[in-house]
Amino acid sequence: PSVPHYTNRLINEKSAYLLQHAHNPVDWHPWGQEAFDKAKTENKLIFLSVGYSTCHWCHVMEEESFKSKEIGEIMNEHFVCIKVDREERPDVDKVYMTFVQATSGGGGWPMSVWLTPDLKPFAGGTYFPPEDGVHHVGFRTVLLRIAEQWKENKDALLESSQRILEALQRTSEIRVQGQGSPPPAKEVMDTCFQQLSRSYDEDYGGFSKSPKFPTPVNLNFLFTYWALHRTTPEGARALQMALHTLRMMAHGGIHDHIGQGFHRYSTDQHWHVPHFEKMLYDQGQLAAVYSRAFQISGDEFFADVVRDILLYVSRDLSDHAGGFYSAEDADSYPSTTSGEKREGAFCVWATEELRALLPDPVEGATERTTLGDVFMHHYGVEEAGNVDPMKDPHQELKGKNVLIARCSLELTAAQFGLEQGQLNALLQECRQRLSSARAQRPRPHLDTKMLAAWNGLMISGFAQAGAALAEQGYVSRAAQAAAFLRTHLFNPDSGRLLRSCYRGKDSSVEQSAVPIQGFLEDYVFVIQALFDLYEASLEESWLEWALHLQHMQDKLFWDPKGFAYFSTEAGDPSLLLRLKDDQDGAEPTPNSVSVINLLRAACYSGHMDWVEKAGKILAAFSERLQKIPITLPEMVRATAVFHHTLKQVVICGDPQGEDTKEMLHCVRSVFSPNKVLMVADGDSTGFLYRQLPFLASLERKDGKATAYICSNFTCSLPVTSVQELHGMLSS
Repeated sequence: PSVPHYTNRLINEKSAYLLQHAHNPVDWHPWGQEAFDKAKTENKLIFLSVGYSTCHWCHVMEEESFKSKEIGEIMNEHFVCIKVDREERPDVDKVYMTFVQATSGGGGWPMSVWLTPDLKPFAGGTYFPPEDGVHHVGFRTVLLRIAEQWKENKDALLESSQRILEALQRTSEIRVQGQGSPPPAKEVMDTCFQQLSRSYDEDYGGFSKSPKFPTPVNLNFLFTYWALHRTTPEGARALQMALHTLRMMAHGGIHDHIGQGFHRYSTDQHWHVPHFEKMLYDQGQLAAVYSRAFQISGDEFFADVVRDILLYVSRDLSDHAGGFYSAEDADSYPSTTSGEKREGAFCVWATEELRALLPDPVEGATERTTLGDVFMHHYGVEEAGNVDPMKDPHQELKGKNVLIARCSLELTAAQFGLEQGQLNALLQECRQRLSSARAQRPRPHLDTKMLAAWNGLMISGFAQAGAALAEQGYVSRAAQAAAFLRTHLFNPDSGRLLRSCYRGKDSSVEQSAVPIQGFLEDYVFVIQALFDLYEASLEESWLEWALHLQHMQDKLFWDPKGFAYFSTEAGDPSLLLRLKDDQDGAEPTPNSVSVINLLRAACYSGHMDWVEKAGKILAAFSERLQKIPITLPEMVRATAVFHHTLKQVVICGDPQGEDTKEMLHCVRSVFSPNKVLMVADGDSTGFLYRQLPFLASLERKDGKATAYICSNFTCSLPVTSVQELHGMLSS
C-alpha cells in the first residue's frame, strides 16, 4: 500500500470503522470533549457522521465525499467534524437518529447531522451524493449552505435547535400513565397476531414484500402464540407462518449455501438477492429461533440450519480467546488484481466458473449429465446470471448468480433420475468444491470489535442450540464465550459491564484508552445469555453472575418515576436525551427482554419485587402495546409470560445420573415459553438452595430422579415418568 497523504486523530482509535477514516483529508475527531471544546472555542458548527464498518453506503459516501480533498477542505474550514461508530456508541446514534427520523420521516446509515456547538441538532439526513443532481442536492452544496446560514442567521439557527430539542424531549418520552397497570394479555396477543397475519406473505413467508428482514422477534412471538393456542385455527396458522418463513429463508439467497450463516436482509420478496453483510446479532438470534423450530416440529431440516449457522460463527466470527466478532462486510475485491470492491463479490458465481469447477459426469444420471448440471439446476443458476437488474442498480452483480434452492431434493432427484441419498452426497461434494474455490478469493473486511450485547445474543444462540439439539459442544462454546465476557468485558471492582473490546496486534485482546461503559442492551442480553447458559449447563456460577448484573442494571438504568429502563446511564452531559427504545427491530428492544429476564430472576432468587418491576415495564408501554403491538412483538410475548406466570421445573436428582439426564433431555426437547429449569442436587450449601429455601423440601421419589412443576414456589405432585413430564410440559 502507498504511504497515506493524510492522517487524522482517528488513527489512535480501536474501532475498525473509525480507523477506515483515519487517512481521509477530513480533520475527523472521535466523539469527546476535545471536539466539543474546539467547536465552542472556534465558534464552529459540528458535522456529525455516524456509521459502522460493514455499512455499504458508508463506504460509498467515504469514497465520494470524505476522500475528496476539495470537500475535505470545505468541511475543515467551516465545521468541527466528528466520526462515531454506532456499534460502539449506540447512545449517541439513538439521540441523533431520533432527530433525523422525526424531521425527515426516515433514517439509516451513514447518518449525517449538523449540530450547534452545544450539540443540539438542527439539520440532518443520511447518505448525500457529492454533487447536485436533477432530483437531489449534493453534499458540497449542503455544507456551503449550512455554513452560510451559521454566518448570516446564527441566532435564528440556535433558537430553532432549542425548539427542536424541546419537541424531541416531549415526543420521545415513555412513562406510565396515572396508576397504570400491565395491559391484558389476550387482547394484546390477539391484536399482534392479527396485525402480523395481515402483513404475512403467503407465498414466500416473511412480513413485507421487499426488502425482507429475518425479524426473529416476529417468529418467537408466533411460536409463543401457537404454544398458548395449540388447538385453535389461529394457533395452527401462527405455527405455519413461522415455520414456512424459516424454510423459505433457509432455501433463499439470504442464506449462504457455500459459506454458511445468514446475510443481513433480502432486497426482494423471494429471499433471493441479499444485502451481503453478515452480522453477529442475526446469527445469534437465528440459531435460537431455528432451535425452537426444531423443538416444535422435530424436523431435522431446522436442526441442520442451526448447525450451519454455528459452524459459520465458530469458523469465521470467533476470537481464539473465546469472544465473537461483530460482522463481515458486504463488499470485497472480485479478484486479487481488482482495484475496486464490489458488493457480494465473495459470494456470487458466473456459469462458466461453476462448469469449470464441476465438470465430472454423474454416474447413474440421465445421459451426459455433469455435476455442474445438477448443481446449477438445483440452485437456480442461469447462463446470463439470475439477479434481477432492478435489484442491482450499480450492475455489480451483472452476469452473476446468487445461489437459491429453487427445487426440492425430491424434484431435483427426479429430474436427473437419481436417488435422493445420492443427490445429497453430490450436492455436498459440489458445495465443498465451491467452498475451496471461494477460499482463494479476497475475503470481505472482518470487523473484529467484540460487543458485550451481541456476544450475549450469540451465547444464547449456542446455549439454546446445545440444549435443544443435545449437543454438549455448543454448550461448552457458550461457556467459553461467557468466561471471555467475565475476563474482558466486566470490571469486578465496580461490578459493571464494559461495552466493547478489540482484537489487537498478535491476536491479543485490547481495550480502548478510556473504556466505554456498558449500556442497557449490554446488561439485558448478557443476563439473558447467562440464564440460557445455566439452563443448558446447570453451572450455578452463571446464575449468580446474572443476578448480580440484574441488580446493577436496576441501579444504573431504572426510571423510578416513569417506570421501565433508560437505554443509558444518567450523568453524561454530552447526551441531550435519555431515551427508552420503543420498537423491536433487528434486535429486540432491551425493555422487552428485561420483562422476561426479571421474571426468570425472581424464579431463581425468590425476590418478588422483580416481578413487580416487570409489571411496571409493561404498564409504561401499555398504550403502545394495545394500539400497535406489532412494533413490540417481543414485549407482547413477555406480556403473555407475565400473565401466565413462569413455571419452575425442578428436577431432583444427581445431574450425572442417567435418570436425571433423561428428565433433563425431556425438558430441553419441549418448547414451553413459560418455564424455567433448575436442578436440586441435594447440596444445601449450593447457590440455588441458599436463594430458594423451598428446594430443601423437595425429595426424590423411590430413589429416582423426580420432577416438580412449581408456580410461585408452590409445587405439583412429584413426577418420575418422563412420558408424564413430557405431557405436562406440552399442555
